[in-house]
Amino acid sequence: MSGQRAGRAPRRDDPYATFRPRWGKRVPRAFAIIVLVATAFAAATIPGVEWTILDRLFFFLLGAAAAGLLWRYSIIEARPTREGLRVRNLFSTRQLSWAEIMRVQFGGGAPWASLDLSDTDTVPVMAIQKADGAHARAMAARLAALVEYHGDAPEGQR
Repeated sequence: MSGQRAGRAPRRDDPYATFRPRWGKRVPRAFAIIVLVATAFAAATIPGVEWTILDRLFFFLLGAAAAGLLWRYSIIEARPTREGLRVRNLFSTRQLSWAEIMRVQFGGGAPWASLDLSDTDTVPVMAIQKADGAHARAMAARLAALVEYHGDAPEGQR
């Protein structure tokens, strides 16, 4: 181990620390639990003869779907290694080698960073969100530095 105990946050000066939105883990998980409990309670206690058991079940399943989406949002991240970058967004996960990544974009009207790839594809990095302000700018700069370092260094020196 690199001097860290299990469960502790990575050091701030670690260039390979995982990228995550500042509040992107705690807030959606809390809301997911609230939505799930609230819809379960509402489905069980909504008064009225008009609601059948199927109506109540559908209402609960709708809440469970919303909670699942919130939970998935809470696991958004970009995990760099010496070999490449794994980008986990809301609906997709993609493993990229450093050689595939041409540059990092973090400007314009997009709400998060994106990667321009050598095959002309663009991959959003939802883990670096403009709403996080200076924290996001620092993460985007660190990611850009990793892309530049791994793109410029000869294979044996990485």
